[in-house]
Amino acid sequence: MTDDSFEQLRQQLAEFAAVRDWEQFHSPKNLAMALIGEAAEIIEHFQWLSEAQSYELAPDKRQAVSYELADVLIYLIRLADKLQIDLLAATRAKIDMNEIRYPAILVKGDARRAGEYFTEDAK
Repeated sequence: MTDDSFEQLRQQLAEFAAVRDWEQFHSPKNLAMALIGEAAEIIEHFQWLSEAQSYELAPDKRQAVSYELADVLIYLIRLADKLQIDLLAATRAKIDMNEIRYPAILVKGDARRAGEYFTEDAK
């Protein structure tokens, strides 16, 4: 997704809320809560599936998951907009931070948390 298309989404979502007079409901708190609710709806599609089954969704289930993912993205963009956070810049900065926290030579094939790599019990 380019910066321009991301900005277009942000503008489209802001306009969607504005013409419906929903700005009054889109506080950071409410948007964060809605985001978590939508994320939970994603989980419902995978609950009780095996690892293998989670990769092999039926077309209708895959479509439903795509809509839930879109809902999460919508609320995430709205929340970032309300807090005046450049989400793409923040994401790029976080990737750079993770490059430092999780050097490939140290963590390849290992899923521990960052702080666990530098303990006496580390591999």
